[in-house]
Amino acid sequence: MMTPVKKFFPLFSAVFLCTVIAAQAAQINKVAAVVNGQVITMMDLQKAALPELARARINPENPAQAPAAKEILNKVLDVMIMDILIGQEAKRLKVAISPQDVDNELARMMQTRKITREQFEAQLAAQNVPLSEVRAGMEKSLLRQKIMGMAVGRRVVVRPEEIKAYYETHKDKLYNREGLHWGFVVYPPKSDGKLLASKVKNGSLPFGDAARKYSVGPNKDAGGDMGPVPWGNLNPDLESQLVSLKPGEISNGFEIKNNGMTFTAQVRLYRPGGGEEKLLTLEEATPRIDAILREPKAMERFEEYTTGLKSKAIIDKRI
Repeated sequence: MMTPVKKFFPLFSAVFLCTVIAAQAAQINKVAAVVNGQVITMMDLQKAALPELARARINPENPAQAPAAKEILNKVLDVMIMDILIGQEAKRLKVAISPQDVDNELARMMQTRKITREQFEAQLAAQNVPLSEVRAGMEKSLLRQKIMGMAVGRRVVVRPEEIKAYYETHKDKLYNREGLHWGFVVYPPKSDGKLLASKVKNGSLPFGDAARKYSVGPNKDAGGDMGPVPWGNLNPDLESQLVSLKPGEISNGFEIKNNGMTFTAQVRLYRPGGGEEKLLTLEEATPRIDAILREPKAMERFEEYTTGLKSKAIIDKRI
């Protein structure tokens, strides 16, 4: 069963893990980078890179895969360096994330994924992932968001004329999202997913029937119904598909990847019980448009901010 929302950890094969852990032991005394005096060991780096290496089916001890492994390690190292810089900046600004903040984020995540605490912990146990690691990752993410809001948010301005121009261009797609549900079908790799998706799209195969008969994704017995759309908390690929739909529409088949495998997926956007869709006025749509226009500006400012942090830091990369 696949989970469409943002993921934290993939499943790894035992053979892959044993190979990489052995490689980690050999690297235990090596240094990957030093950031303002704080050391990142090769063992820390390889552990952090495990999900990406496994997802790409790359064994860092295989000479033929060494260039690809090094590219992934460098990308992960850059993220680890930035996490350290953000953490140091948070101390300077006296900003912290409390255990309650992490608890709230965990609760939100489980609600989005429609699982209980017991189910979530069982999934972690099956993947041999300590809850403490999940909490540490969430803490870093929340801290990054908080610093970004403090350092960047005040510098991002969306002007009224920008909002009005966006509204005039997109007003036929700015409908009321309240109460909208989404459906999700994942066709098995051995099936002709594109053909099945085209039949669902043209109406010759009902979406719910396709989910119950073919889907290897979640909630197949409920016809693929995933409940209310958690806008802003979905995998970006899935959300981009849903954003392009009007209520009542079904997407074309599109590719998603999971654990190194490629699947054809399809989403549906609908309002249970039907009913006429109400388009938003400029005033009603303003908060949504503001968020849409603000995000790329915020990311640009954040890039400038992080570039500034790096320029003032002493960073010694050794890989």
